[in-house]
Amino acid sequence: MDGTETPKEMSTGLTRVMERARRDPHRRLRSLAHHLDVEALRRAYQGLRKDAAVGVDGVTKEQYGENLEANLEDLHRRLKENRYRHQPLRRVHLPKEKNRTRPIGISTVEDKIVQGALQELLGAIYEQKFLDCSYGARPGRSAHGALRALREAVRKGEVNVVLESDVTSFFDSIDRPMLKEMLQERIADKSLMRLIGKCLRVGVLDGEEYSIPEEGTPQGSILSPLLGNIYLHRVLDEWFEREVKPRLRGKAVLIRYMDDFIIGFEYRYDAERVLKVLGKRMERFHLHLQPEKTRLVGFRRPPYSQGTGKGPDSFDFLGFTLFWRRNRKGRGWHMSWKTRKARLQRAIRTAYEWCRCHRHLPIPAQHMALVRRIQGHFNYFGVNGNVRSLSILVFHARRAWYKWLNRRSQRSSFSWERFIDLLRDFPLPRPRVYVNLWTSP
Repeated sequence: MDGTETPKEMSTGLTRVMERARRDPHRRLRSLAHHLDVEALRRAYQGLRKDAAVGVDGVTKEQYGENLEANLEDLHRRLKENRYRHQPLRRVHLPKEKNRTRPIGISTVEDKIVQGALQELLGAIYEQKFLDCSYGARPGRSAHGALRALREAVRKGEVNVVLESDVTSFFDSIDRPMLKEMLQERIADKSLMRLIGKCLRVGVLDGEEYSIPEEGTPQGSILSPLLGNIYLHRVLDEWFEREVKPRLRGKAVLIRYMDDFIIGFEYRYDAERVLKVLGKRMERFHLHLQPEKTRLVGFRRPPYSQGTGKGPDSFDFLGFTLFWRRNRKGRGWHMSWKTRKARLQRAIRTAYEWCRCHRHLPIPAQHMALVRRIQGHFNYFGVNGNVRSLSILVFHARRAWYKWLNRRSQRSSFSWERFIDLLRDFPLPRPRVYVNLWTSP
């Protein structure tokens, strides 16, 4: 299966777990907790980012690593003796579009190590079970892979109608008892289940306010994406593949990246039938679709002879707006994509605010940080047909940088001509294609 870890990338013990899970997908696996040994904890530590935000204890990865072996031995001992306790999460609020924020919980380094080791163990079990329609938080898979799969389905004529939807507060809405039942279908190790429970039932420190959520999985936890995949595998993936598709008249394809998914249909009749039951299916598992963001979109390829006029409706998926674009040479149409308007505006606003807040830094330091932010945006959105959106971001970032360099003192310090000379020594990233989505998935 695409995305499954190979035995060379895993320890010998986890390789055996993976092989057992592959041989018998319905067997409950016992004696798993002992795989969370010191070596597994060390691998989890090595996988942490050096610049990761610190938790409530203020300890960085570097500080924890100053006495790494002793710390890991102590952590392993507490895990083995059932004395490990997950510390509260430090909550931060990340900005989103329309002046909204996304709450993220930041764990301590030690808790991240435990979560990483658990993720590795559970991944060895469940990667054998996940279906090909799932692309989020899986090794060897990505959002670009999901877009390639969608393009291939559209190219084959299997997608003429798209069901676009959005799950409301997915991670906060996961029903823990249901999730526990799903896990127990494969895991018979009570020690491991208790440890997973400790990672779920964790307090949150938001400023000076402390609370213990009764539902959901902690957003920002290393373990939450995998648990979310396990939940939606049962709620959506298996249901669609085994119960929905056999009852449809035409072809259909589900493409899911975590809780962001679309369903493409060959016939509108099938799409309308699924739309009627999808919400009820979600509600059975305490999930809800946003009514204003759940709709059917006509996406049939326009007639080849239609050389003018507007194509069918567009829809948003994974930060892009997907639409039909006329071919440059001759007649005909091809599916294309551009950065979603709200995402582009947010990137422009972020660049502007950064230039404003850091205008007094030395120019080389400003340049390095600004390039890093723009390049990070390009690495994801720099796909075929989207160069214009990239150019818009560079245009506004360049204007913002010029504006705030001129406000470092009371008198203007840069003319436009002098700023152009500066850009020759400190150029911003060039808009171009960084990811080819026209290759096969």
